[in-house]
Amino acid sequence: MKQIIKSLGMAVAIAGALKAPPLVLFSLIPVGFAANYMGGAGGPLAVLFVALFAAEVGKAVSKETKVDILVTPIVTILVGIGLAMLVAAPIGKGASWVGNIIMWATEQQPFVMGIVVSVIVGIALTLPISSAAICAALSLTGLAGGAAVAGCCANMVGFAVLSFRENGWGGLVSQGLGTSMLQMGNIVRNPKIWIPAIVTSAITGPIATCIFKLQMNGAAVNSGMGTCGLCGPIGVWTGWVAPSEAAIANGAVAIQPGAMDWIGLVLGCIVIVVLLAATKPIVGKGYLYPLIPFNGRDLRSLLHRRPISRDNT
Repeated sequence: MKQIIKSLGMAVAIAGALKAPPLVLFSLIPVGFAANYMGGAGGPLAVLFVALFAAEVGKAVSKETKVDILVTPIVTILVGIGLAMLVAAPIGKGASWVGNIIMWATEQQPFVMGIVVSVIVGIALTLPISSAAICAALSLTGLAGGAAVAGCCANMVGFAVLSFRENGWGGLVSQGLGTSMLQMGNIVRNPKIWIPAIVTSAITGPIATCIFKLQMNGAAVNSGMGTCGLCGPIGVWTGWVAPSEAAIANGAVAIQPGAMDWIGLVLGCIVIVVLLAATKPIVGKGYLYPLIPFNGRDLRSLLHRRPISRDNT
């Protein structure tokens, strides 16, 4: 039922974003259902492509005839379902294949893939795209899902803490429990402010995968949610007590979480990010310096050191 509602909501949201007429918008409801059903595990990605195409076709024929109330819905639905029959299954299989490759690679190389998955999904979370939809389409669970949760939390909690002085408690809550996408305008004006969050996600990702073996075996959509409504941590907990169908298909089983599981969840999602961003050392300017505060010259010196001259004594 949740999957059906999600697919209908996606199709309607796509139509709304394209400013489709009401007849096209409502006609996309059965189209979204069909694309999601035929797409299998990769249904959300199939809904995206099919709904986009069907909406544009519906807009093209809308109000072009005197019987618009019949022509527009019929054309939109037939084109959408017809396209779904052609491409939904291949898209779903392709998305599942990519997701399985990512999860397998994370199991084999948890350090490297912990960094890669955490950074990429964290970036997707902050960009005006849906990291949750990406994770749902890829059915990203297990260790890779844990890395994704850590990366999303690093962006959300990191931006919330770093901008606390300017935005206060309202900004802390809206970014920490809402979305780091609120910083997108500032990032466009000054991309450097994104560097600390990205670096932090590169740190928390492998900590989650290598040290705490953090797995997100709840609904795959939670892998891309981070601390938004605490969906990421709740998804981890749900995966402990009642794994999702996608996670069970990948070998997950219900467990009784121990102390290390809870410590890994809290540290990986919140505490480590806050400490990296806010703790001041006894000597120096900060643990994330020269990223926070940013100093380009010192960063270059740190990354590229000149050889010592032979005449140096």
